[in-house]
Parts: sequence; C-alpha cells; structure tokens
Amino acid sequence: QVQLVESGGGLVQPGGSLSLSCVTSGTSSFNMAWFRQAPGKRRELVARISWRDNSTSYLDSVKGRFTIARDNAGKRLYLQMNNLEPEDTAVYYCNVAGANDLTGWGPGTQVTVSS
Repeated sequence: QVQLVESGGGLVQPGGSLSLSCVTSGTSSFNMAWFRQAPGKRRELVARISWRDNSTSYLDSVKGRFTIARDNAGKRLYLQMNNLEPEDTAVYYCNVAGANDLTGWGPGTQVTVSS
C-alpha cells in the first residue's frame, strides 16, 4: 500500500526558496513525481524522477529553478525550489509518476509565493 506525506511548504517572497519533502512507503520501485494544483486549475506534473537511474524531467516553467531528488532507499522524495514566482503558488503533492484522479493522494503541502 502506497503512503505519502508531504511537508515543507510555507509562505515565501518572490525570489525565495523552499525545500519540500515527502515520506513515502511502498514506492521504492516506482518512478516518482511532484505535482501541484493551483486554485481553479487542474493538477499538473512539475518534476519526475526515474527509480531506475534517477534521471529527471521538469515542467518547462520550472526548469532551472526546481530540482527533484530521492534518497537511495526510495523512502523520501525531495523538491528544492529556488527563485520562486507567484505563479508557483499551489498545493504540492508527491506521488508515483503515473498518478491520476483515481489514485490515492496525500494531504499535500501549501506553497504561497507573495510579497
């Protein structure tokens, strides 16, 4: 059974940084991802990491600013977010990369970028 608990969100000024963390179980052999959902918008995949070789991919709007990583045991997923913009404001979730609306989701962590 997959379990996911996100943390690390908060309020930050534009240009600031936040580090998100996700404790996972049952996901060590899955490609993992961070998603986000802004008010009134659909959930979108922000960053993805392969379980096999740790290769990564990113949403175009966050390339060069966000970095996804996972620990070797596959039990923690991280998202380092730098140079944050107001458009990054959303609830952030971790999950397996193929997650959809029918997949179970954790509570998420709120990220608010505002001056």
